[in-house]
Amino acid sequence: METNNTNSKFLPVAVIVAGLLIAGAVIWNGMRPSPQAGTAPTGTAAAVDIKNVKTDGDPFIGKADAPLTIAFWSDFQCPFCKSFELSTLPDIIKDYVDTGKVKVVFMDFTFLGEDSTAAALYSRSIWKLYPSQYFAWRTAMYVAQDAEGDQGFGDAASIDKLDATVSGIDAAKVAADVKANTAAYQALVDADRAEAQKSGVSATPSLIIGTQLIAGAYPYANFQAAIETALK
Repeated sequence: METNNTNSKFLPVAVIVAGLLIAGAVIWNGMRPSPQAGTAPTGTAAAVDIKNVKTDGDPFIGKADAPLTIAFWSDFQCPFCKSFELSTLPDIIKDYVDTGKVKVVFMDFTFLGEDSTAAALYSRSIWKLYPSQYFAWRTAMYVAQDAEGDQGFGDAASIDKLDATVSGIDAAKVAADVKANTAAYQALVDADRAEAQKSGVSATPSLIIGTQLIAGAYPYANFQAAIETALK
């Protein structure tokens, strides 16, 4: 009887963990990840349309007038965002951004602690001061990501050290800019959250591609199919 009781306790946990791994996303519920992450619906949402998403002023890669804009919400502390950025996004860039077909707009969805906010503020500063180095910096941030939330890498001091390693970036200048413009940058981050809520985004990573909302670090083929549909 004791063994059966133990198994009954572990089964729900196993289901939740499996669901999280399948969805490949961190779900937002208030200010914390939901314990039911991965059981929330992901994939296509018929009510969204990229034409209704305000992306002006956000960092982006690709031609400003590319035929298709993709809105991409993420959190620098999110492990699934790291997986998407380092494993899937490069293929999207090679096939669609570099060929002039797609512009990817990076939007903030901060919810994993103070380090998430710090990274978002620094992101805004890098985009303002060093737009040509932005994507290299962004990639370096995800490579450096370690434990989720306010643990290890991710606070202002550690980001300052990382900034000093990225070619073309003056780390001291960025740190001073963040301190001087925290309120303005926070307003931009909050605006991205408002757009997320308006669009039904509740997980990271989440991308609106045409009239599809894809939430999760899915394989490249999922995004490729959505992009091809939107480009038609």
